[in-house]
Amino acid sequence: METDLRAASTIVDAQSAVSWGAIAAGAVGAAALALLLIAFGAGLGLSAVSPWSDSGVSAATFKTGTGIYLVCVAVMSSAVGGYLAARLRSKWTGVHTHEAFFRDTAHGFIAWAFATLLSATALSSVTGYLANGAAAGVAGAAAQASRSVNPADIYVDKLFRPDTAGQPASAPASSPAAGNPIPAAPSGANSNQSRAEVLRLWTASFQGNQDLSSADKTYVAQVVAARTGMSQADAEKRVNDVIVEAKTAADTARKGAAKLSFWLTAAMLFGAFAASLAAVEGGSLRDGTWNDRVLTPRTI
Repeated sequence: METDLRAASTIVDAQSAVSWGAIAAGAVGAAALALLLIAFGAGLGLSAVSPWSDSGVSAATFKTGTGIYLVCVAVMSSAVGGYLAARLRSKWTGVHTHEAFFRDTAHGFIAWAFATLLSATALSSVTGYLANGAAAGVAGAAAQASRSVNPADIYVDKLFRPDTAGQPASAPASSPAAGNPIPAAPSGANSNQSRAEVLRLWTASFQGNQDLSSADKTYVAQVVAARTGMSQADAEKRVNDVIVEAKTAADTARKGAAKLSFWLTAAMLFGAFAASLAAVEGGSLRDGTWNDRVLTPRTI
């Protein structure tokens, strides 16, 4: 009896606890299925959104739906990958049921990890293109054109936008009759030079602390007043309004990135759990027995 136990123990120790071929097969299957489901989700997104204001889902609903769909994709693809990794593994001889349970769970988890790394490297460009397809489809050509536009240029354009509506027809803002003489607006090379200078100030300041210093604000307001014909007070108000608009846009982008990170974290956690759980099922069927054409899984 003791000899048989030693022989069984020797067989177990000689066997590899990891079937890398099965894990690779499960990971490739999970990554391919995830790509298929993301492509399907991009089609659903293009069908759900619309550039018209009275049709399609709202932006908040679309973002929430995208996050939930990412979790569903992770669960379904990871479950299939974990099941394949455990079902295709080699059978362990003389392994206790609890040990087999642990190994199957580990196979599912490793297959999920392998699929995650595979998706993040080889399939990242394709997956990202499909995932962003819905948003790109809504914006159309405008989204394609905006990729080559520096956001700082847009804000500087808003600073130097002429204030023709606020100037009376009988007395231009730059004339003494207006009550608050404003220097004449620069033209030609001086105009381009002042715009380039403000653009550099804006870009450098917002990269550092998302704001302009007091001295820079005063100087930019003076340049805006000279370029647009506004009063100094109105120019300062415009500068403050554009700064608030830029901060709001940056804060919205930050919140969107944070929500996306949370959804991706949830998708990965649910995916790991689904892969491990499905691997236990696949492993129990792998070690089961066929009785009258009915597969009886092993006892877990």
